Amino acid sequence: MAYKELVTKKPFIVNKNLGSAVEVEPEELTLTNADGVPVSVPTQKQKYDFDRNGWLLMPSVLSDADISEMREFCQRLQESPEHIPEPERCTLGGPLQRLADHPVVVGFLNEFLAYPPAASEDCYGFRLEETTALFGDTTPPPETKSVLQKGNGLFRLPGDSHLYRCVPGRGWSGLTRVLWELIDVTAETNSIRFIAGSHKAAYPIPEGVQNPNSSLWETYECPAGSVIFFTESLTQTQVAPNAVPRSCVSNLYNTVASRWSSWRPHPQLLEGMPPKRQTLFRETYAGGNVINGDFNRRTSAYPAEI
Repeated sequence: MAYKELVTKKPFIVNKNLGSAVEVEPEELTLTNADGVPVSVPTQKQKYDFDRNGWLLMPSVLSDADISEMREFCQRLQESPEHIPEPERCTLGGPLQRLADHPVVVGFLNEFLAYPPAASEDCYGFRLEETTALFGDTTPPPETKSVLQKGNGLFRLPGDSHLYRCVPGRGWSGLTRVLWELIDVTAETNSIRFIAGSHKAAYPIPEGVQNPNSSLWETYECPAGSVIFFTESLTQTQVAPNAVPRSCVSNLYNTVASRWSSWRPHPQLLEGMPPKRQTLFRETYAGGNVINGDFNRRTSAYPAEI
């Protein structure tokens, strides 16, 4: 018996206009980053792996020159911050600013986070929530208790932000963390642990699995210059590594209509950014929050000629 070939249909994503579909595709959103570099669209395999696992590793994204420059800035930020202008004493300072809207990041977030009506070639359809870093000796004090984030993102209430939503052909990650590893990372030096697929879990994590020695916990290894994407609705925790050197920049992204934290970059740092990069920090609302775009024409219930 012959079977018809399986094909991927365009997902029907309902927007606000009489239940009509969003007409724009992720790869048609912001096509370049603030530096004018074309966005890197994730492959079908990468999209499938992130939706299936809740995390995705892209190894060796940064050049050796970028790694060296960024690591040197991180070292100065840790050891002699007084030699860095005050507005740039954070992980958006100096060369690290380029990581905020790196072409690989923009392409990935266009697929899994951006709100199409609030995106254009002059603004991003997502926002940067906060940025932090792990530098040098990252061993936590003995009295520090590890926090377990329990996943179940498919079932979180609106407003929580730790959401994961999906329909056939499209996934959406409400809070998405992007980690840039600036030195080689091994299972021994990596403090991050997670349970793949738990962002879609329908049942609570069993008590026995909460022990970090459970075989369900995973981590990643990668060379310097790699980037890792996590949905924050994934079950995750941190442990004390055996060896402690670390150089990692962590950026957290959210939808343009929601905030999880009150963090903001220094006003002078923000003012000095290219205009498109500044849109990562624009006011938090959806209706019409688009620069030089067509918010009201992203969807229509009627043919164009009517």
